[in-house]
Amino acid sequence: MKKAIVLLLFCLLTVAELPAQIKLDHLEYRNLGPTRGGRATAVAGVRTQPNVYYMGATGGGVWKTEDYGTSWTNVSDGFFDTPSIGAIRVAQNDPNIVYVGTGSDGLRSNVIAGKGVYKSVDAGKSWKHIGLKNAGQIGAVEIHPTNHNIAFVAAIGNAFAPNPERGVFRTKDGGKSWEKVLFISEQTGAADLEFMPSNPDIIYATVWRAERKPWTIISGGEEHGIYKSVDGGDNWTKLEEGLPSGIVGKIDLAVSPANPSLLYALIEAPNDKGGLYRSNDQGESFIHVSNDKNLSIRPFYYTNLDVDPQDTDILYVLSTPYLKSTDGGEKWERLNPPHGDNHDMWINPDNPRLFIQANDGGANVTHNGGETWSTQLNQPTAELYTLEVDDQYPYWLYAGQQDNYTTISVPSLPPYSHQAGAIGLVMNTGGCETGPAVPKPGNPDIVYSNCKGRFSVYNKKTGQEQSYDVGAAFMYGHNPKELKFRFQRVSPIHVSPHDPEVIYHTSQFVHKTTDEGKTWEIISPDLTAFEDDKQVISGSPITRDITGEEFYSTIYAIRESAVEKGLIWVGANDGPVHLTRDGGANWKNVTPADLPGGGRIDCVEPSPHQAGKAYFTSMRYQLGDWKPYIYKTTNYGKSWELLTSGENGIPADHPVRVVREDPDREGLLYAGTEFGLFISFDDGINWQSFQRNLPVTPISDIKVHRKDLVLATMGRSFWVMDNLSSLHQGAEQLAASSPARLFRPRDQVRYRYRGRSGSEHVDYLLPGMDIDYYLPEGVTEPLKLEFLNATGKVVRTLVSDNKDGEPAKVVRDMATNDVAYNLNSSLSTEPGLHRFSWDMRHHGSWDASERRRYAGGPMVSPGTYTVRLTVGDKTMEESFALQLDPKVAASGVSLADVQQQESVALDIIALLSELKKMAHEIEEKLEALKAKDALTATEQKQLAQLQQQHEQLVTAKGTYQKPMLISQVSYLYGIVRRADQLPGRDVYERLEALKAEKGALEGMMD
Repeated sequence: MKKAIVLLLFCLLTVAELPAQIKLDHLEYRNLGPTRGGRATAVAGVRTQPNVYYMGATGGGVWKTEDYGTSWTNVSDGFFDTPSIGAIRVAQNDPNIVYVGTGSDGLRSNVIAGKGVYKSVDAGKSWKHIGLKNAGQIGAVEIHPTNHNIAFVAAIGNAFAPNPERGVFRTKDGGKSWEKVLFISEQTGAADLEFMPSNPDIIYATVWRAERKPWTIISGGEEHGIYKSVDGGDNWTKLEEGLPSGIVGKIDLAVSPANPSLLYALIEAPNDKGGLYRSNDQGESFIHVSNDKNLSIRPFYYTNLDVDPQDTDILYVLSTPYLKSTDGGEKWERLNPPHGDNHDMWINPDNPRLFIQANDGGANVTHNGGETWSTQLNQPTAELYTLEVDDQYPYWLYAGQQDNYTTISVPSLPPYSHQAGAIGLVMNTGGCETGPAVPKPGNPDIVYSNCKGRFSVYNKKTGQEQSYDVGAAFMYGHNPKELKFRFQRVSPIHVSPHDPEVIYHTSQFVHKTTDEGKTWEIISPDLTAFEDDKQVISGSPITRDITGEEFYSTIYAIRESAVEKGLIWVGANDGPVHLTRDGGANWKNVTPADLPGGGRIDCVEPSPHQAGKAYFTSMRYQLGDWKPYIYKTTNYGKSWELLTSGENGIPADHPVRVVREDPDREGLLYAGTEFGLFISFDDGINWQSFQRNLPVTPISDIKVHRKDLVLATMGRSFWVMDNLSSLHQGAEQLAASSPARLFRPRDQVRYRYRGRSGSEHVDYLLPGMDIDYYLPEGVTEPLKLEFLNATGKVVRTLVSDNKDGEPAKVVRDMATNDVAYNLNSSLSTEPGLHRFSWDMRHHGSWDASERRRYAGGPMVSPGTYTVRLTVGDKTMEESFALQLDPKVAASGVSLADVQQQESVALDIIALLSELKKMAHEIEEKLEALKAKDALTATEQKQLAQLQQQHEQLVTAKGTYQKPMLISQVSYLYGIVRRADQLPGRDVYERLEALKAEKGALEGMMD
């Protein structure tokens, strides 16, 4: 014990003495889409600005449009601690005032917790947290119509455990302080609020007993109902006349200025008691208008009601279908928004045919009452469950997207140009919303997909999907203990890293196939805890809800070690972790003794460096435990170490979904939590945020692929951090006093593409070679960055800007006396870490314009290169390889072809430079002659000759003028620079002809 204490003190002192570490500012994430929206649960508009709307997503934060939904901009990033939005309201008497309640009211199993209320006083440009941090999920926010400092919040509360911060809260000072004005119990919160339109002292509120468990959803109880206050929220009375009694669930209200005494209520209740209720006397009594079952589908998830502000007979119900009534709710018809599963709407009071609507595909605006809608393809808020990557070039990312009819795949870089841009590159890959989608190693045209436990093989070339379900039985609606196989909605599929023909799939058992699902064998016993009291029909006490989402006691994670064949780790969603070292013949329960039971083992991660080393995460927030859990073993699970104390970097209220170890640096860990990404450089001893420009959102899965950090999120689509090479070389260890350093670049595929994103949200990089370097304080001289080919010849030289912004001194080639530099302001001389992207090109042609001089040169051919960085009197060198694009090689183009192309392109560039210099010299002479007051006869003859030469060199200004020599050479250069190819014979013949024309022109000048 004494030795342990001394060692701990030594470690603490050592850490304390370390110099301050630099920021990894050279690394950023880029979004890859998709841009089809994810689940949107809250919308609001501005009466006096009918073009302006706000949208809140379940994991994507708050977005704003100022053009009727044509484009959307996130306004909550950098301000909100949670991306889950429950309610948005704009003060209509001052649209600069916006209140947002966090925490969605649609309590799915993957619901993201709220963290209180935010307020903006500048129409969403900035936000301030104004309290109620522990209110959990917020169902409604309402602002007093004439005094925006008075606002009410309906807090459902913690979705997973009792808590006192639930009920109706009121502020009278704009959120500086709050008082709880209606409280039922620690298990029953408030779901909705409405002001009486003609008298804001009259307020209606609904209360709801709701709780999520991993195995069920509880919606309803004896504590329920509609409450009314007539004194601005000081006192409340329960309304009962005509309403259902006993057990009642979720209730939503609607009022209309067209008849302030009228109150509608959509109620979840047993049997035929549920449906639409109406009061004509401010809630004193109600009549049951309709018990249409379509009004109360999955009420915990929906139960959303709105009424037209000018016609009280026009009602809307947002559920799985989008329903409209024109007769006060007796009859209903369906509307057709761009997507199903509908959650919220806001109607413009001055034009009821203009409204915004939210569903599981995002938000959309209509100008004509729902006949047509704005697009949902402009909102990068996709909720993605898992992540896989394939081995093609460039690689693609795969996942199941919430409420999408198929799993999807998007490219990391544009594989080809598409007129629809990034959204046109999203590919269907079989299965359905839950995924996963796993590409076959060596053949990414084959994808193994899942749809809520149903295994399939999708062929991209045929577009067909072959089904090979394990057990071939329909699971919906069953008590899980009756099932032969219990498959969760997100049932993992894993391909062996040792044999691509071996595929694992899991229920409570591990299933294995070697013929792509045609036949399956069970290679394990039941590897779950299987507690009998958790095997129940989900949905109580009113509404059954059995979609596989709540099947408890299933295997949720499986991975085979890449280091040791047959070493397979699995984790169940009810707690246990198991291991086999013989391919499934024998299994051992290796669950840590100190791990509380019942949590979801969301991820198992065998180390790519050591066979006995592995990690796993346990998610226990659905049990009311918000602690982060990452465990590590180095001895095949004989003992475990908890890597997350809540005080070593990952906050105590950040549950961890996924952990991965970097395959290129042992002990470099990435952890995806409910609220962002964390990194450890010391194998989990310490953690730090690795958010950079990543928005706050749950990280649902992580891959490290080809030295890229690839992420799937539950609300903000796919992201990638390109090129982790500097981290693999200890970039984080640098301090402010460290000397300048050039990092060894990673080898790079020499891509050539012209694809565009076609979206303001998706970010496709231009083709380039990343060069990472570090500069200490005090660098004042320009930097020089040179690229040399395998023979040592400099193919490109770049020099940074001077501090005063003036061009840096030129670097001259002593043999030719040609200027050999490009002024490049992105070659930063500021202290810290930097990334410069070389476009993999030679110098372009000389040009009279310094801005265009030497730009746009031909691509270098594949091969080994050296980068040389000069900082003052210090020169550093590192080598790297540029590789021929595998797709190009597969098309029949060889390295020799590309080298020949490079050679002829350089000849053309040399000719182009000579001609431009010739033209520039002529122009200078012409300018000097024209500046004279009078010319001699000799000078006049010289002027005419120079003009004739210039006319042959430079194309005259105007429309469709005859292209002259410089334009002809530029055109020839365009032919050889578009694609990787062996130039055609005509290129060489044309080049010689153009050289001959140059020679003739030079003869004239003699």
